[in-house]
Amino acid sequence: MKLGFVTACMPQASLEEVVLWAGSAGFDSLEVSAWPTDGSGPSHIDVARLDEAAAKEIARSLSDAQLEISAIGYYENNLHADPAVRERVHAHLRSCIDAAALLGVPYVGTFVGRDVTRSVAENLSDAEIALPPLVTYARERRVSLVVENCPMEGWHPDGYPGNLAYSPELWEWMFELGFYLNYDPSHLIWLGIDPVEAVRPYVSKVIHAQAKDTEVDPAARTRFSVFGKTRKRESEWDVGWWRYRVPGRGQVDWLAVIDALDEGGFTGHIAIEHEDPVWGGTPDRVKRGLEIARDTLRPLVGPVNGRG
Repeated sequence: MKLGFVTACMPQASLEEVVLWAGSAGFDSLEVSAWPTDGSGPSHIDVARLDEAAAKEIARSLSDAQLEISAIGYYENNLHADPAVRERVHAHLRSCIDAAALLGVPYVGTFVGRDVTRSVAENLSDAEIALPPLVTYARERRVSLVVENCPMEGWHPDGYPGNLAYSPELWEWMFELGFYLNYDPSHLIWLGIDPVEAVRPYVSKVIHAQAKDTEVDPAARTRFSVFGKTRKRESEWDVGWWRYRVPGRGQVDWLAVIDALDEGGFTGHIAIEHEDPVWGGTPDRVKRGLEIARDTLRPLVGPVNGRG
């Protein structure tokens, strides 16, 4: 296995700056975030304008730092209720696929999403028509689409799942559509799903993984329920009884998770996804959070090419 991180945690840094630091910090790879350059999300590659010259320059900088790109990430709602927004999301996802093909990157990370105005059953039927063309577009370019199992509850007005890929039942459904799993155990902790036993039957469909942890406050859950705060949320993501942490600072049993992946034959990239509010706020604290995660996971993943 190889250890990297998702570049979204360094939104103000250039890709070159991220690469230089990641190489010096002993990482093996980067999942590069690539939202549109309009400020709608973190963007370290302008995929809409990427050409062969720019791709060669990126490849050179990565090679100099002994790094590789594990995936290009664009996690937006592919089933958005507004047809115009949905088409913009699909168009940019296709640009990410094109960029991955140009860079020789095998995976693009995304979400299934959800039309929050419709039922789950209606969404599943819609997805079976709307999403396979994206899978085909990727496959024709020798790229695979990997879906993170994040519920994206903040996308729903009542805090219900906004990304229909959060449970093994839905994983099986999306595998039938041609997607693969970008496995992140952190989401399963607060959903009440055993992250080790859940992944065991599906490791062959896990071709990329993310590493994030979750810290649970049982007393707050007793007050708010598993659905979280109702009356006084500071934001749509403020559930009140759990929060994301860097690996090693939450309840994920990383030894058991890595062992299950290893036993199942996974030999791919694990990208740390840093969304820890404790180790955020400044670039230096973000880097320290990544180092804590690295030091937690490196003994389990192992050094690559003498590094680590």
